[in-house]
Amino acid sequence: MMYQHLKKTAGQQSFELEVSVDETDQPTSHAEHFYIASELRRLGVQWVSLAPRYVGRFEKGVDYLGDLTAFEADLAGHAAIARRMGPYKLSLHSGSDKFSIYPAAMRQTHGLVHLKTAGTSYLDALRTIATLDSDFLREIYTFSREHYDVDKASYHVSAKLERAPYPDEVNDWLDLFDQFDTREILHVTFGSVLTETDAHGQWRFYDRLMKLLRDNPEAYAANLEKHFRRHLQPFLSVS
Repeated sequence: MMYQHLKKTAGQQSFELEVSVDETDQPTSHAEHFYIASELRRLGVQWVSLAPRYVGRFEKGVDYLGDLTAFEADLAGHAAIARRMGPYKLSLHSGSDKFSIYPAAMRQTHGLVHLKTAGTSYLDALRTIATLDSDFLREIYTFSREHYDVDKASYHVSAKLERAPYPDEVNDWLDLFDQFDTREILHVTFGSVLTETDAHGQWRFYDRLMKLLRDNPEAYAANLEKHFRRHLQPFLSVS
């Protein structure tokens, strides 16, 4: 029904549909993947990519957590189904920073892979701010620590506040972006940071954050370029 609605409202405009079944507590079995794909075909749905729930953990802003051999074996089965039932791309949701699995993804999908990455652009915005106004980043980090226990409820993350340094213990603010726990704490609290208002209804962080980025576009662009080059490099060829 959603596909037909999208097709009707799009009219003459082209669109691409991705089917996501990754927000589950247990991995998608190969049988479940085949069933989903066969039913989509039976119902006349056309899609370009599908996101199963793979084995292991795909947490926000950090590398893959799990057995790499088991992941590649799991992915191989999903890729075989995608070639047989499509072909269509397999999607890696929460795919940012999963550098250890990118080579396997290319090997098994033969390049038919979609890497979903968005939130870590926010981390690179904060990385830029760390070099421009470390006192402001201290404010954001302090706020993020205070809100992490609430905000993490809607994410699959395992960062612990007790493993993250207190603001007064930080000597180099750039170090926060190379630490597992602080990356996740900063990542999952982005919504609270960007929407927090003061007693007068004014944005507490948003306006200052955006002004710093707009006044220093080259600095932010340089960090983004480095970030995306590192993500794209493993996908340039199939090994």
